[in-house]
Amino acid sequence: MNDGTQQEEADPVVRKRVQDSFDGQGLMAHLGARITKIAPGRVHIVLPARPEVTQQHGYIHAGATSAVADSAGGYAALTLFPEDCEVLTVEYKINLLAPAVGDHIEAVGTVLKSGRTLTVCRLEVYGVRDDGERTLVANGQQTLIRLGGTG
Repeated sequence: MNDGTQQEEADPVVRKRVQDSFDGQGLMAHLGARITKIAPGRVHIVLPARPEVTQQHGYIHAGATSAVADSAGGYAALTLFPEDCEVLTVEYKINLLAPAVGDHIEAVGTVLKSGRTLTVCRLEVYGVRDDGERTLVANGQQTLIRLGGTG
């Protein structure tokens, strides 16, 4: 994906389809995550820091970090799929680079290669403070499978 494509907003029909699917996820609702950007091949998900998503040292838990990264990549892929398709994660690898601290974390899923069957995404998670300071706390790669559709 080129940088110009990543900056634009997705078509309103695509945005609605992605948001409706996201709203149906019990885990994302339980964690308190929300989508903040839907663009072709790119989705951002924010998770506010609160005690319910931390581990024993007060950092945002790796499970919560991984979950929002996985969803960001999956929805980034979905933005490029035909309307009659769905997506499932086949595998992902995530590296935890630093403790997830900040007022929230922001997961960014970016499509690297959208295929007819498999799609590969880059996953990045940033710890973000209210003053705007951002720290990369995790990165990874994900493979997804497209389900349904004829395209």
